[in-house]
Amino acid sequence: MVMGDVEDADFISDLPQSIVESILIRLPIRDAVKTSILSTKWRYRWATITHLVFDDKCVAIYNDKGVLEKSLINFITRALFLHQGPIHKFQLSTSYLQCCPDIDQWLLFLSRCHIKELVLELGEGEWFRVPSCLFNCEKLTRLELTRCEFDPPSSFKGFLCLKSLNLYQVLVAPDAIEGLISGCPLLESLSLSYFDSLVLNINAPNLKYLCLEGEFKDICLENTPLLVAMSVAMYITDDIAEHFEQSSNCNFIKFLGGVPRLERLIGHIYFTKYLSIGDSPRKLPITYNHLKTIELYQVSFEDMKEILVVLHLIMNSPNLKELQISGSSNTLAAIEAPDLDFWIKDCPKDCTFEKLRVVKMTDMSGVPHEMEFMKFLLANSPMLEMMSIAPSVYVMDGRLNMLIELLRFRRASAQAEILFIQD
Repeated sequence: MVMGDVEDADFISDLPQSIVESILIRLPIRDAVKTSILSTKWRYRWATITHLVFDDKCVAIYNDKGVLEKSLINFITRALFLHQGPIHKFQLSTSYLQCCPDIDQWLLFLSRCHIKELVLELGEGEWFRVPSCLFNCEKLTRLELTRCEFDPPSSFKGFLCLKSLNLYQVLVAPDAIEGLISGCPLLESLSLSYFDSLVLNINAPNLKYLCLEGEFKDICLENTPLLVAMSVAMYITDDIAEHFEQSSNCNFIKFLGGVPRLERLIGHIYFTKYLSIGDSPRKLPITYNHLKTIELYQVSFEDMKEILVVLHLIMNSPNLKELQISGSSNTLAAIEAPDLDFWIKDCPKDCTFEKLRVVKMTDMSGVPHEMEFMKFLLANSPMLEMMSIAPSVYVMDGRLNMLIELLRFRRASAQAEILFIQD
């Protein structure tokens, strides 16, 4: 073999089509299209890739927004026009195209290509109304919509193959959301963000991952027995606060009473407040045997009902390994606190956290119930390795007293280290 033969060999072009496609998929779509100039063999290689991801970087940046929009529209339209074969994934992330009628045409085209993953991330401006052809995409396994109006037709029965649903700032009727969720029997991941005054009943027997963020009047996990991880952030308006005050149902049982396989729980702002509404159960009907990580933010240790929510959670999680809690109080520790005798008279004496290794407490103000809670954890966690305490920025003079009191508490674990974070 002569040297010239080695130099002239085109090893890349002779690779199997599956490997070539794997390479092209990993390139930005603009670069993938540019491979058409390499040779006649490569002219339409890019046109068979099954994943099409478009963003504002697909075209050159122009000072004139109108020119940029037109250039981006032409690029996407031409790419779809030249494409050959199935399209499994289509993603459009742009801050320039909102109510562009061309998007309707693209979705109509995609609905005929057995699309499996559809992601629309549209920027600020007038909201895009999802065309009815989207509901004909029977093969969808993943759907993500941002800043859209979503109005399923009355004949729509759901996406039978959908496994992941993410709606971010989407205008949709509450009953339509519930119908959509229950109409996706294979749904495993659900994320709903920035919804207003929503009453939500979730019926999803295969759901494993749940993320909720917004103004929720009520949430009920009707049928989610396989749920393993959830993150919830709730925002309270005056209207929702009034609704809470009139409620007598036990939100704790309604929300967490049917999730026996939960492994990770993250509750952001107002989450423990929401769970504390209604009659507090003396004993939970469920044990969270799989729950290993709990993160609760902005817990009010001046509200006994919220403290009971935290206690119910950790005492019914025998395999809990990590607990992280942030406080919400910005006041200095009071000399007296209501219900302080609870820790002596009513708090269980035989409770032991056998698996708890790490406790992180942030934004602590040193109020009596905070200190009693930390004392309770130290005394009942024989395997504890580290408890870190970060005082609230509003607490300056009381930090030394907080540290002295912490060091006096009895520790069930000989190796437990207390880390007091000043900054």
